[in-house]
Amino acid sequence: MQEKEAIKVSKVSIIANIVLSLFKLIAGIVANSYAMISDAIHSASDVVSSVIVIIGVKIANKASDKSHPYGHERFECIASIILSVILIITGLGIGVSGIRNIFTGEYQNLEMPGLIALIMAIVSIVTKEAMYWYTRGVAKKINSSAVMADAWHHRSDALSSIGSFIGILGARMGFLVLDSVASIVITIFIVKAGVDIFIETVKELTDEACDEDTVNKIYELIEKENGVMRIDDVKTRKFGNRIYVDIEISADGEKTLTETHKIAENVHDSIEENMVLVKHCMVHVNPYE
Repeated sequence: MQEKEAIKVSKVSIIANIVLSLFKLIAGIVANSYAMISDAIHSASDVVSSVIVIIGVKIANKASDKSHPYGHERFECIASIILSVILIITGLGIGVSGIRNIFTGEYQNLEMPGLIALIMAIVSIVTKEAMYWYTRGVAKKINSSAVMADAWHHRSDALSSIGSFIGILGARMGFLVLDSVASIVITIFIVKAGVDIFIETVKELTDEACDEDTVNKIYELIEKENGVMRIDDVKTRKFGNRIYVDIEISADGEKTLTETHKIAENVHDSIEENMVLVKHCMVHVNPYE
């Protein structure tokens, strides 16, 4: 189900970006707008991002095998890191181009862009922002870091188009330098989004513990089980978009092995049944003292 949702939203993204980038390119050429042509290239890069998401999600959802007995979920993290790097490079590329145009005075040689470029910038902002919210919703639903990274790629494109709109509007009003100034401002937003995704993904790759609310819910579920006399320890770690839980509890040392095993089994089943993101739960039982 999660794989199908991720691939579906990625295919929608690919189609939307191909159509949008073609219209942007045509509008940029016809209207003599450097900003719109750059924006078209940015949209085209989103196609690559969506393809990476599809590949990453497909590998991440492969069943466990001899080489990867714990599964392949972390391949989705690798896809997220690749997407974050693409975001950062794309953002820096836009910024460097804007800075170069300002310091070399190239913006003064640009022709006044046509109205079609301004209209296309508005269409792009609306479309890409809608794609951001759609993709973000799916990412939250299936808890996919790669799909969320792709959502931020849509948001970065929307921000880029806002920059294009400001630049084109400014140029049509006679302030040609605004095109380059806007691209530098947009760079900051795009690079920040890429860095944030990179940091969050690295946390997932380094077995970061779950948030406090998740841990508290685990404690609540354990405490509800009969036979648990004390919770000795709870450890959690993120594994891609899933969670591993290690639990130590104390039970009556006078009980038989079969009885204490049943207590551990009940705790295990309760955690995995009530917390969908938990891939595996290990329960160790100590004699209560």
